[in-house]
Amino acid sequence: MNFRRIVSGLTIFSCLVTVLAGCSDSSTTGTTTNQMGGAKQGKSLTLDGAVSTLAGQPLIASSDGIGTSAQFRYPSGITTDGTNLYVVDTYNHTIRKVVIATGAVTTLAGSAGASGATDGTGVAARFYNPQGITTDGTNLYVVDTDNHTIRKLVIATGTVTTMAGSSGTWDSTDGTGAAARFTFPHGITTDGTNLYVSDSGNHTIRKVVIATGEVTTLAGIAGATASTATGKTTALDVGAGAADSSDGTGTTARFFNPQGVTTDGTNLYVADSGNSTIRKVVIATGETTTLAGSAGALGSTDGTGTEAKFYNPQGITTDGTSIYVADTYNLTIRKVVIASGAVTTLAGSAGAWGSSDGTGAAARFANPYGMTIIGTKLYVADSNNQIIRNIAIESGTVTTLAGAGPGGSSDGTGASARFFFPSGITTDGTNIYVTDSNNHLIRKVVIATGAVTTLAGSPGTSGSFDGTGVAARFLFPSGITTDGKNIYVADTDNHLIRKVVIATGAVTTLAGSTGMAGSTDGTGVAAKFYQPHGITTDGTSLYVADSGNNTIRKVAIATGAVTTLAGSAGVRGSTDETGFAARFYRPQGITTDGINLYVTDTHNFVIRKVVIATGAVSTLAGDALDLPGTTDGNGAEARFSHAYGITTDGTNLYVADSGTSRGAIRMVVIATGTVTTLVGGTSDISGAGARLYHPQGLTTDGTKLYVTNSANNTINIVQ
Repeated sequence: MNFRRIVSGLTIFSCLVTVLAGCSDSSTTGTTTNQMGGAKQGKSLTLDGAVSTLAGQPLIASSDGIGTSAQFRYPSGITTDGTNLYVVDTYNHTIRKVVIATGAVTTLAGSAGASGATDGTGVAARFYNPQGITTDGTNLYVVDTDNHTIRKLVIATGTVTTMAGSSGTWDSTDGTGAAARFTFPHGITTDGTNLYVSDSGNHTIRKVVIATGEVTTLAGIAGATASTATGKTTALDVGAGAADSSDGTGTTARFFNPQGVTTDGTNLYVADSGNSTIRKVVIATGETTTLAGSAGALGSTDGTGTEAKFYNPQGITTDGTSIYVADTYNLTIRKVVIASGAVTTLAGSAGAWGSSDGTGAAARFANPYGMTIIGTKLYVADSNNQIIRNIAIESGTVTTLAGAGPGGSSDGTGASARFFFPSGITTDGTNIYVTDSNNHLIRKVVIATGAVTTLAGSPGTSGSFDGTGVAARFLFPSGITTDGKNIYVADTDNHLIRKVVIATGAVTTLAGSTGMAGSTDGTGVAAKFYQPHGITTDGTSLYVADSGNNTIRKVAIATGAVTTLAGSAGVRGSTDETGFAARFYRPQGITTDGINLYVTDTHNFVIRKVVIATGAVSTLAGDALDLPGTTDGNGAEARFSHAYGITTDGTNLYVADSGTSRGAIRMVVIATGTVTTLVGGTSDISGAGARLYHPQGLTTDGTKLYVTNSANNTINIVQ
């Protein structure tokens, strides 16, 4: 470990100029603390769980109203009966109705911000992060994703019942009604007799008979593997070497995280998101073929069949002749001719983020998700813009029908500042540095005053340019760390590691090649990453949770040389082992005490430990072979829901568990793996407007925790 301890007799100046130097705590305990990767360590935090807001203003984001007076919070699925749109307002846990003629928005079922699984009428019903929706004109059918169920909603009354699956219980079992099991289902469509569901966590396409609730698997095979030691199964862990993109019939076909699904009555068309392809499934036989795109080859190229490229497409709809695709990570709407597989871009510009109305490439989107069609018009749930868009198919002209738009990007002090889905966070003890992800910015927050300024990037303008201050560009940056002089950023959708000089805002690319996803070890531009998220440092090296590759990477700061420390690129799992033999599944957060790394292995729902010197990986808390949850306990007894950000005081880990009903901050004792909930979960927390809502990043100055309360667009303090 390459840093020096600074004992209590040294000057404050020495502490400031020594990279990652340890400065004595001001208390009389004699404990020496070290600034490590943007977290002060060496003394356990004493926290009572009180939460306050340092900067930003929480969005209401659930208001009914007309046009821009209405508010949504991450609308995703959308369907229509020809007169109205019905929208799954995911983070509000509600189903909304939009009158097409007027843009009037009302809440049909669910209660904004109140998650649950209760059947009932109107506001008495509860959903938990619902995603997909379809209709037969009389009823709505909703994929209640985090409840792992399919719900039925009577349009005339708002009455909600559970049609298939059992809330809170996931698996891949075929069966009728509550005996069936799903795992994080997302997309849904209907031919009037049956429902067809993309069961994303199982990587399958399921069929549900509307009259009986009988569930069968139409195509794909559930990715569950069983532990011979425990008999438990994990529906998200596919064995090494399993095909994820094979064409075939029934169980011989393979999908990877399928999302949107639509039908022309004879065939299904699936946005196979993890493969970045569009698939066709013959309903009568389950025969699956790839219509457009090339599995694993990300891009935005127009072309025919495998020549075309997509980037994690999500929503999909059809008029019977063409398919229209929300190419989510390309920020575009694509058209696919069914007969030929020819792909063109209808609206938006690949990689160009925004909310502007306009025609064709002049229009801008922010992670468009669900889509539906009426005649010559498309309606799009533009999720990260929190709006509903209207697209004239013939001209590609885009207008906004309803919604007030996203969070802002204003500099200011305290509540006058605005963020838009802040994600990563780090500190030098005086200031906080934040990746304002959906604004593509790096922001600075003065701890003493809450004053917010923009250090690098241009609000709402994405790109990959190196430059100083507003001349630099990022694309959905997430992880961030500091050595006291520089900031290091995981520029996630550019697949880059960037360096920002704090004093000047000068941005350079340290490692990776812009827009080139991959897993190659090498130096500088010769190295490749795939959606890197978390990042930390010991002062000599950076350590990166390379999420899309399911690996932990090491970057030498002095040279930009990249090596893989643990995990095997493209192979997901939960195996504890050393180096390449270890397995992760979408790791997100990472922190260090200088000797070990601690990783939120997000889709395995566990906290992992990696010994830096050897690459040896072990599981500290949680159980990858069991269900996600919120249970406190020791080691494998504990459960996590969507562990994301992580930091440490050297004795304990602090984890942003963002998948609980509102989000929680969990504490893990490093020595024992004991997990407790510090704040959040299902309970309210103190401080006006301070309720957690999908917290993402965490850091500490040795006294308090600082949290990016992402879905509330605020920076919060836990003390």
